[in-house]
Amino acid sequence: MHTTQGTPKKQLTLFDAVSIILGIVIGAGIYETTPLIARSVPDSFWLICIWIAGGLISLTGAACYAELTTTYPNEGGDYVFLTRAYGRRMGFLFTWAQFWLIQPANIGAIAYIFARYADQIWPLSMGHTGLMIYSIVAVVVLTLVNISGVWSGKWTQNVITTAKVLGLLLIIIIGLFLVVPASAEPQASTVPMDLEFAMILVLFTYGGWSNISYVAAEVKNPQKNILRSLLLGTAFITLIYILVNLAFIHTLGFTGVAASTSAASDVINVYFGEAGTIIISALICITCLGNINGMIFTHARIYYALGREHRLYGWLGTWSKRFDAPVVALFLQASITLALVICLGYQDDAFQRLVIFSAPLHWFFFLLVALSLFILRTKDSHIMRQYHVPLYPFTPLLFSLTTLFMLYASLSYAWQHRYPEASWIVMIMLIGILLSLYDPPVQAQAR
Repeated sequence: MHTTQGTPKKQLTLFDAVSIILGIVIGAGIYETTPLIARSVPDSFWLICIWIAGGLISLTGAACYAELTTTYPNEGGDYVFLTRAYGRRMGFLFTWAQFWLIQPANIGAIAYIFARYADQIWPLSMGHTGLMIYSIVAVVVLTLVNISGVWSGKWTQNVITTAKVLGLLLIIIIGLFLVVPASAEPQASTVPMDLEFAMILVLFTYGGWSNISYVAAEVKNPQKNILRSLLLGTAFITLIYILVNLAFIHTLGFTGVAASTSAASDVINVYFGEAGTIIISALICITCLGNINGMIFTHARIYYALGREHRLYGWLGTWSKRFDAPVVALFLQASITLALVICLGYQDDAFQRLVIFSAPLHWFFFLLVALSLFILRTKDSHIMRQYHVPLYPFTPLLFSLTTLFMLYASLSYAWQHRYPEASWIVMIMLIGILLSLYDPPVQAQAR
C-alpha cells in the first residue's frame, strides 16, 4: 500500500547547523538593545564586559546542551529532555506553551519588526494595515518555503544568514576602520548602573542557540556536528557582538551610543549619508527574515515530536514523504501566528506585551532543561555519553543559576507591567494542565 508518511533524514551539515544558530540568534536585538544597555551601565568598559558575560553564559549553556543533544539526538530537543527527566505531562506542557504562546508571540513580534523596516524601504502608506500585510506575507512565504522541504528551508536559512553576517561585518569595518573616531569625551555616565536590566537585554539578544536541538535527528554525524555547531556558533556570535559594539563606540563614543535610537543607522549614516537609512533598513529586514525562517524551521519539529508520542495529537506527528517536511505542524504553527498577527496587529505594543508575559514561561522551561542534566545523569546512567560537559557539576550549576535569575527577572518585570494579556496566558496554561491529565501514549492504539 502506498503511504505518504515519511521520516526525518540526516541531511543537515555542520554549515547548515551553524547557519541555523546564527540565523536565529543574530536578530534585530543587536540593533535595538545596545543603546538601552549603554544607558544602564556607567561606561564603555562595562558595556563590553556585559556583552562578554552574555557570551560566556551562552557558551556555558551551549556546553550543557551539547551533552543533552548528543546523548538524545532526536527531533524535539527540549521536549525530549523534559519528557525523559520529568515525564510525559511536563513534555506536553512545554509543547503546549510553545505552540499557543511562546513561539507565535516571538515569530509575530519579529514579523512586525520586519514590517516596520520594510515599510521604510517600500511604504504602503496604510498605517497598521500595511504593517500587518508585510507581517502576514513574511510568515506565509517562509512557511511555504519550509513546507516545500528541508532542502529549501535550509538553503533559504544559509543564504539569509550569510547576507546578515556580511552586513554586520560591513558595520564593523566601517565603524572600526573607515570613519573618523568620535572625539575624546568623558566616558563615565551619571546614570546609576542597572545590571539586572542590562543582563536581561543581553541574554535576550543571545537567545536562540538552543534551537539546534530541535532538529538533532536531521543533523549528519550528530554526536560531532551538534557539539561543534553549538560551540562554534555561540563563540562566533559572541565575537560578532563584541566587535559590533566596539564599532559603535569607536564611531559614536559611549555617550553617543547611549543617546542613539539606532546605533547601527548612525554608524552607517556617517559613511553613506542619507542612503544609510535604506541600507540599514534592508539589513534589518534580512536579519528578521533569518530569525523568522529559523524559528519556523526548528520549532515545527517540537510539535512533530509530540505527535509521535501522544495519541490525541498523533496527527501532528506526520512527516510528509512528498514534501520531506512536517507539513501539518508547519501549517498549524503558521495558523496560530497569523491569528495573533491579525487579532493584535492594530495595537501598538500588543506583541511586546505578549512577549513580556510569555518570557517567564520560556525561562521556567529553560530552567527545567538546565536541571534535567543532573537528573538524566542519574536516571539514564546506563546510556553512554559521547560528550560530557566540562567541569561538571559547576558548569550546569552556573547555567541553572543564570536561568533562575532570568526567571525571577522576567516575573518581576511582568508583575510591574500588569497587562491584560496575563489572563490569556493563565487560562491557556490551565487548559493545558487539564488536557495533560488524560493522554494515553501512541502505543496504546495497538492494544
